[in-house]
Amino acid sequence: MIEAAMIWNEPNNKSHWDPELDPDWSRFATMAILAADAIGRENPAITKVLGGISPIDAGFMSRMKEFGVLDHVDAVAVHGFPLDWNLWQIHEWPHKLGEIATAADIPVWVSEVGVSTFGAEEVQVWGLRRTAELLLGLAPRVQWYSLYDLPRSWEATTRHREAEGSSYYRHFYMGLLREDGTPKPALEEFVRHTPQMGLVQWFHYEDHRLDDAVAWMERLGVTHLRTGLSWADSFRPNALDWFDRQMEALADFNVTVTFCFTPEHRGLQPHHTSPPQIPEEFAEFCAAMIRRYAPAVGDNMATTQRVSAAW
Repeated sequence: MIEAAMIWNEPNNKSHWDPELDPDWSRFATMAILAADAIGRENPAITKVLGGISPIDAGFMSRMKEFGVLDHVDAVAVHGFPLDWNLWQIHEWPHKLGEIATAADIPVWVSEVGVSTFGAEEVQVWGLRRTAELLLGLAPRVQWYSLYDLPRSWEATTRHREAEGSSYYRHFYMGLLREDGTPKPALEEFVRHTPQMGLVQWFHYEDHRLDDAVAWMERLGVTHLRTGLSWADSFRPNALDWFDRQMEALADFNVTVTFCFTPEHRGLQPHHTSPPQIPEEFAEFCAAMIRRYAPAVGDNMATTQRVSAAW
């Protein structure tokens, strides 16, 4: 079932939101408020989470508070990768959470934390163990990124790709399972921390790994999962068929669903990082997905929506 809806993914990261088109984040703030309110109208029981920020920046969170965004959500989230991309050390995690908790004054989730095996698989084992020591019990949600390595034939969702050097290639080695589905050494360590530690797994459109991923998560004792439904993907042919299949497969988990990515034809610029031309359209997408997959208790719209070809 869906327990939480996350509004965007890493909005303060230029790989996911274009700062040139929204230098003060006012467009994002407006969109986030509209989306949170739309989600709440569809199902007040859904926890509304401001999209996990990366980098962890108390200044950005204070800005969201000034815009009034935090009055419309129930929690905020952070993403941290101190062994791969961040300019701080892993033992600083409690301090980083404290900074955001002070700025936000609402619960802080760790909705993505992980360690790449780009350099050595043993590093991931140690990093997972130390992350669990530092974060479990400190944050309401701690979700490890990710179950699978990213297939090398795909592209990582980042703006500069190979120009980023080794930073780019680290994206492909974040999984507990290799691309071919074989386990890495850290898998055994991860099992020691479930179900308290959750998991993040993004499923691409018509992702061939979906069924195997569900089987693995059940085997590992995972109960909390974070994934995404892409606004951009919703314009693909048969998008709702894929969304239905994905959400039905994940129905037995407590799912945080992340809504993000602007369709090219709906952005100020034709790119998934662009603010939308009409922010209400993103809010409408969020509402439609909640109405379809997490209707309020007693809402008979569930059946209607599942047989409808439009949202």
